[in-house]
Formats: sequence, structure tokens, C-alpha cells
Amino acid sequence: MSSRIVTVEPFDLVVFGGTGDLAYRKLFPALFRRFLDKQFHKPTRIIAVARQEMQTDEFRGAVEKALAHVCHGSMQQSDEVACFIKLVDYINVDALGELGWAELVARLNDNKNRVRAFYLATGPDLVGPIVKRLAAHDLVTEEARIIIEKPIGHDGISAGRINDVIGQVFAEQQIYRIDHYLGKETVQNLMALRFANALFEPLWNSGHIDHVQITVAESIGVEGRGAYYDKSGALRDMVQNHLLQLLCLIAMEPPVSLDANAVRDEKLKVLKALTPIDSTNVTSLTVRGQYRAGVSDGAAVPSYLYEIGQEQSNTETFVALKAAIANWRWAGTPFYLRTGKRMPRRVSEITIAFRRIPHSIFLRETGPIAETRLTIRLQPDEGIKLWLMLKEPGPGGMRLKHVPLDMSFAEAFSGDPPEAYERLLMDVIRGNATLFMRRDEVEAAWNWIDPIFDAWNELREPPRSYIAGSWGPSASIALIERDGRNWIGDDG
Repeated sequence: MSSRIVTVEPFDLVVFGGTGDLAYRKLFPALFRRFLDKQFHKPTRIIAVARQEMQTDEFRGAVEKALAHVCHGSMQQSDEVACFIKLVDYINVDALGELGWAELVARLNDNKNRVRAFYLATGPDLVGPIVKRLAAHDLVTEEARIIIEKPIGHDGISAGRINDVIGQVFAEQQIYRIDHYLGKETVQNLMALRFANALFEPLWNSGHIDHVQITVAESIGVEGRGAYYDKSGALRDMVQNHLLQLLCLIAMEPPVSLDANAVRDEKLKVLKALTPIDSTNVTSLTVRGQYRAGVSDGAAVPSYLYEIGQEQSNTETFVALKAAIANWRWAGTPFYLRTGKRMPRRVSEITIAFRRIPHSIFLRETGPIAETRLTIRLQPDEGIKLWLMLKEPGPGGMRLKHVPLDMSFAEAFSGDPPEAYERLLMDVIRGNATLFMRRDEVEAAWNWIDPIFDAWNELREPPRSYIAGSWGPSASIALIERDGRNWIGDDG
């Protein structure tokens, strides 16, 4: 089954930080794949801007090299690459000065009626200066959009300042705060699974769901991001945006439609209903850790401190927490969240564990009856598994076995699903903000996260150490086991 491609009108995309890792590794390959599927065409223009002095032909060569590195097979057709490269341009622009801005203005002002999107693939410290110069040079048209990468600030106050600066120049409907997790096909399928099937929604509440687990595990370390990561940590880098957004999609009430604000209104209600975690309960509801040297993917790896070149750091590389939502639908159903680096494997998945049957009619010899559970895997191998108890085939009497009904996206829909950035970039051009965060969502998320971080600082306890290649500190296992539950999937 192939997906239907909806083309978009020609547009201008300006990528600030166009020579950075995000641009080369994600943005240009995503745009190339959409170009291959004929979702856009000439005279679309992709203009990379950065401080680095470089000629356009030199930059095009760098983009072509990046495409060859991340794309494969038929996606490396030389004719198609050559056609795409012709859409790419480069301008040397100083975000903190006036260098290059006149050239950018001249390049864009020949067509002010076209959709133009400004992608800020930069650090948060450059957001304000870039936005102010976009306004000063009259580059913000009615059809302009701005795309902001996370993290939006490092706490609620700094996020508010960034949003204030952007809001002075762009209207809220022009601002696209991007979280690439929301562009994953499996994440979007959460809404389809819940609201397009009569099977699940009647059961989607505390009366039928025992608990929910969300795991986002990485097998890598900080990978050259030590300077940034040591100022952020897992709580701010992953929980504040990725995991809370996943929680919102699982827990929200049915929106009245798929209109962007209708969906975001319901997500906001979830964030506001989260039971606070602060100094009164942080020790019982959270665990933070930091990896030490160990073995990952079969190779010895150093500690976090060694990777960042420091003798001491209180930055957490692992967080587990138990969240609660104080509303009628979810009262009494815990949400267990965890994320970390140097885990045994890379995996992101959501597990909905349904309550056990109230009474078994089967003899003990048939085997134990496990809980029904629904697992939505975001990466790798995107798909959905529904675990059920079924009779094991054979004439030896009634033997029950816990087996999954397995739906792989790659198998069901003929090939790998598109990358998240492919969908999100095209949504920006179409003006569809459903999968992007609204300002009040960002603020509500920080309002819940900030007291956790403040409580940790009050305790002045260092993160618990865990061996690289393990599932985190033993305290994270105790966090869920004292409720009579286990982390699902730790056995591989």
C-alpha cells in the first residue's frame, strides 16, 4: 500500500545554521526525499545561511556529500540529486551583525506572496537576534512562518523570554515549535488508534488500564554534545518535551476535530492536570542517574564525566519518574516515564498495560495469565503489538500462551515510513500546526518540570551512578517494583 502524496505550492525555506549537523543530517535529506516523491518542485528555493564563508558551489557539494551519506539505493540517483541541488543556495549571514542580510533581502523580495519559512537550526541564544533582524529588514510577510527547534529555553522564565521575543514579530499562528517525535508515524497513529477504532476508546481509562509506561532509551552517550548537555540534562532535554508530548497524546480527551487548536487544547488540559512533583514528594516519585564506564553495543565505553572532560557534574543522563493525572479519566492510573543515555539498546516505546481479568476459569496447569497490553514502538522498527492470551496449538489440552498480534509499518505499508522531519517540514509549508507546540503548552510543561529540578537542587544529592549498558540505577527498578509492577521490555 503506497501513501498518497499531496503536493505543495513552490516556497522559500531559509535555514539559519545551514552548515550545522541538524541541517546536513536531517533537514536536507528530509527535503530531498520529499523532492523525490514530487511533493514540491521548482521554483522552490532552499536557502542555507550561516557565518561560515563558503561559495554556493562549495556548499552544494557539501549537501550532496551529506545526501550520499544518509540516503541509499535509488535515492542516490545522480539526475535527481542534480535537480535537487539546483534548488539549494547559500548566503554568508552573520546573525549578530549586518553581514549578508542585504543579500538575503534581495534574494527573497522578488516574490513576497510566496510562503516563506525561516528554520532556526541554531542555539537558543541566537533566536532573539535573528528574529529582530528579520523584522528590521521587513522579511516577515503574511505568508511567513518561523520554525523553532527545542529546547525552548532551559526553564520557564527563559522560555517565556524567547516566546516574548518571537511573539513581538510573529503571530502565534505563524510560529512552529518543533518536536520531531511528533512527526513519527507511530506517534500520529496514537490518535488513529484511539479515535478511529471502536475497540480501544471505551477502554481508555483508569477503569480498564492498570498503568502506562513510556521509555525513550538511547545506547549512545553525549556524542560531542557535552557542552550543551551538561547545562541541560535528561529532564530538560527529553522529559520536558518528548516524553510529556507523548504522555499528552496518550492521555488527552477526544478533540472535537483534528484542527490544530482543538488538539492542542486537549493536550494543554493534560499538562495542567499533572499532579505536582516538588520537594514534598520528589524522592519517592523520581530517580535520576549518571552513567559510569561500562560496555555498550559490545564495546567498552567511558563514563559521562570522561566524555565531557570534567571531574564532577550533577547533570543527570537518566531520569525515571512516576506521574499522575488528576482527572476523572486517569485517577488512580500511574504513568511511568524513563529516559537515559548508554542504555542496552536504542528503543522508544509506549506500553498500555490493561488490568488483569477479575477471575480465571482456567486450571493452574494451563499456565499463568498475563496482562493484556498494547505496545506502540516509535523506534526502531516502528509498529504496534497487541499482547493477548491465546491457546497454544496442539492436542495436549488447554495451554495458554502470551503472544503478540504484530503490525510492522514497514511490512504493512510497503517500505520504511517517512522520517519525522519530512512530514513536519511539509506541514509547516501547508500551514498545519497540529503537530507543533503552542506557547501555552510549552509554558505548562515548564511549570511542571521546574519544581522537580528545584527540588533536586534543594536535596543536593548527586545523581545515582549506573553502569553504561544497563537500564539505569537500581532505584529506578524499585520505583516501579514497589507498586507491584515491572519495567516491560528490559529482557530484550
